[in-house]
Amino acid sequence: MKIKVGVFFGGKSVEHEISVITMNQAISSLDPEKYEIVPIYISKNGVMYTGDDLLDLYSFKDMDVLLKRCYKVAVVNDGNGVKVVRCPAPWIGKRVINTIDVAFPIVHGTNCEDGTMAGFLTLLGIPYVGPDILSSSIGMDKISQKKVLKQSGLPVVDYVAFYSLEYIKDEENILKEIEEKLSYPMIVKPGNLGSSVGIKKAKNKVELEEAIEFAMEFADRVIVEKAVEDLKEINCSVIGNLSESEASVCEEPFFSDEILSYTDKYIGDGKSKGGTIGGKGVPVKTGAKAGGAKGGNSQFSNKKIPAEISKEKSEEIQNLAKEVFKILGCSGVARVDFLIDQKDDNKVYVNEINTIPGALSYYLWEASGKSFEQELDEVIDIAIKRERDKEKLTFSYDQNILAMQGGVKGSKGVKGAKAN
Repeated sequence: MKIKVGVFFGGKSVEHEISVITMNQAISSLDPEKYEIVPIYISKNGVMYTGDDLLDLYSFKDMDVLLKRCYKVAVVNDGNGVKVVRCPAPWIGKRVINTIDVAFPIVHGTNCEDGTMAGFLTLLGIPYVGPDILSSSIGMDKISQKKVLKQSGLPVVDYVAFYSLEYIKDEENILKEIEEKLSYPMIVKPGNLGSSVGIKKAKNKVELEEAIEFAMEFADRVIVEKAVEDLKEINCSVIGNLSESEASVCEEPFFSDEILSYTDKYIGDGKSKGGTIGGKGVPVKTGAKAGGAKGGNSQFSNKKIPAEISKEKSEEIQNLAKEVFKILGCSGVARVDFLIDQKDDNKVYVNEINTIPGALSYYLWEASGKSFEQELDEVIDIAIKRERDKEKLTFSYDQNILAMQGGVKGSKGVKGAKAN
């Protein structure tokens, strides 16, 4: 019997479209002999839909037409498993459209990857691919992540973080603190976004103020970091769980500006002939046999796989990536991004982790000798095993203290206390 995989994608996030692309890449490589795909699309206003048309990436070019051909649904646990039900319930016809055995959230950004989706799936009581609530939250929040990694002794660049509201109330003192603790140039980022959204580089105070105002458009907290000027950026993916993990080969991304932008990642130069979004961005797999990075070469013009670094430096980064993965309690597949300061003896800094990376980092694993199909099998197996391990833990007691004399008496005592 096939495993029914509920693939959740979309969401109320500025990375909504990237989620749709990643979903398309994943479903094209899920083994149809093992899995039945149940697509669950979350619109930008939070409404869930299902329907076979959602499995075609190009149907998203006309959203009005697409959604008219799909069902509005809710995903619920009715005590006999997790069901996908029509919402509102129809007067005639089936209410239950499908069932789900395991959830595969392929979502990016706030209201999705930040623990929101993990919390929803935990409440449903269903096995799900990827990090749990805490790991998702810390992994998405650049500020909390930096604090945890620094406390754990891992190398991170110097930074200053603050709430947008604090900046509005006390702009002068916060700017003074930043300039006292950091030197120009600086990188300014929203506190909890990915895909390079809202990021700017500041070379002076005027640019710093502009960059902070820009970052505040996307998040209620801002982080300002000391920029690594002679920078080599290196990324490495990790697959596994708390007890066991492995690291991929390293990649070196290239970009058109001084920082890797959303355009560099996903739009490119607009000269795509099929296979990538915009020619430079993430490749779109439109069939089970669509190719990715093979051997030592990437099909991306803006990435080099493997990265041109020494074997020793590659091993250092791979070990750090696994350490970050473990410290943050991750599960499934993640990508850890690093900064190498070529001016300072090639010192390595942990930049950030992406707990649900774009393209699920399939190209790094293909370059490491693991097919996308194998990667997906592995992360689904990890999700099912984690749920089995959770079933051994105690989360509630069978006794109902409200049915016991002492429990009822205790509640009366509380009631009496409120009356006084």
